[in-house]
Amino acid sequence: MLLAALLGVILGVLLTLVSGKVADKRKFDGDYNRWRKLNLILQEVQKNYVDTIDMVGMTDAAVVAALSELDPHSVYLPPVELEESETQLSGNFEGIGISFNVPSDTAVVLNAIPGGPSEKAGLLQGDRIIKVDDRVVAGVKMPQDSMIRLMKGPKGTKVKITVNRDGTLIPFDIIRDKIPVNCVDAAFMVDDRTGYIKLSKFTRTTYKEFAEATSKLMAQGMKKLIFDLRDNTGGYFDQALLLSNEFLQRGECIVYMEGLHRPRQVYDADGRGSLKDIELSVLINESSASSSEIFAGAIQDNDRGAIVGRRSFGKGLVQEPINFTDGSGIRLTVARFHTPSGRCIQKPYDGDYDYDIYERYMSGEMTSADSMKVDTTSVYYTTRGRRVYGGGGIIPDVFVALDTTKATQFYVKCNRKATHMRFAQAMFDKYRSSLTAINDFDTLDAYLDQIDLGSQFVEFASRVDGIKLKNAAEWEESKPYMMPQIKALVGRFSKLGDEAFYRFYIPVDDNIQTALKHSGKLY
Repeated sequence: MLLAALLGVILGVLLTLVSGKVADKRKFDGDYNRWRKLNLILQEVQKNYVDTIDMVGMTDAAVVAALSELDPHSVYLPPVELEESETQLSGNFEGIGISFNVPSDTAVVLNAIPGGPSEKAGLLQGDRIIKVDDRVVAGVKMPQDSMIRLMKGPKGTKVKITVNRDGTLIPFDIIRDKIPVNCVDAAFMVDDRTGYIKLSKFTRTTYKEFAEATSKLMAQGMKKLIFDLRDNTGGYFDQALLLSNEFLQRGECIVYMEGLHRPRQVYDADGRGSLKDIELSVLINESSASSSEIFAGAIQDNDRGAIVGRRSFGKGLVQEPINFTDGSGIRLTVARFHTPSGRCIQKPYDGDYDYDIYERYMSGEMTSADSMKVDTTSVYYTTRGRRVYGGGGIIPDVFVALDTTKATQFYVKCNRKATHMRFAQAMFDKYRSSLTAINDFDTLDAYLDQIDLGSQFVEFASRVDGIKLKNAAEWEESKPYMMPQIKALVGRFSKLGDEAFYRFYIPVDDNIQTALKHSGKLY
């Protein structure tokens, strides 16, 4: 049974981590001489090296080098990195509770999480963050992840955030607290019968959030679901199993894993899912990995729905977490994931693994189905007899090319300077009171048309970034592709948040448009 099989299963950041009772198998086999050379070298370095040795650093470096000989996902994590990896998928973290972007070398608050410490302290959408404690973070080209580290911290600790609000510097003393992190970015009805859910990662709260989202959409009449796993790099394995279980019949295989020292372990659906009769299209791309591929593979091999998009990343190695008393740990590959038909999800890693995605662009795979890497010697069959292929990753049933033909020179220049994002911030500053009061999509759409965003954007691009249209015809060519994106970025400042962002994108999203036209059935 699925629920029984889930006991003991855990995951880590971007890696499919599975725990098990393997203490005996971690012991040496008695031949310590196999590892003696490493100790001897470190001892000789310590005794004879010309300068003082950082033995902790040397040991860490040796471990990193040793694991690099195995596979790309067996890794050593120092204490700080281990803590961060576990935090990102926990479903919450400790910090101040804001989301922000950095359009012009200054962090701008997009949203203060309701009930969170920043909202309670008085931070507002649109505030520009100038300092964190006494450290200036604006105008100094500080990386966004470095800003995040400064703001995060243990619950109960205090941090001073100084913001620029309408030209006035205002300091806020904020007490950090636990902050919930949502993995369902958006869930809404596209039309009278089709629901859309965007899932960004598989965290500890994924199944709960997904169940709440589907329940809401079912109440609104959903008969078909477009489930967007593009750019979802994975996460907790048990959450992928629970989501797959919602769509499959009792006894249908979801996935199995096995390795040299791990006997085959099969995970089947228990038949208790509430979405077994919903039409399903799953969106994937080259950045869909790990748990996303487990879900897509289960749906494809059971002929349960249509997989739409481009070939997924190809990450199907099972990492087991082994933690040490100093706060560090390793993630050791112990098995491989296989889809129900027997395909190994993991792509080969004997070549240049890190540049695989770049090579896909160069080979034309992103723009042509005929250029897609398919191992025709590795043939498998779905439950209804359709051919599917191995070789790494999930190959979509319906290919959607990356369309580069819509990008005019005007668009390319604006994109290069992030003109869209900075324009959105300028529009929020100008129309703040109106935007923040809107909580209905149709009202928002009409309001953005009323203020003539298109003309304002063209003027902004010319005045601020020196990007001018060649002629009126270039704007007419650019507008159908650019305006939904501009509306999406501005609309994000309304009460609808990310829902507005994704809804505005639908007209220019070829993957969603393809899924809308497809029945979700392939037999």
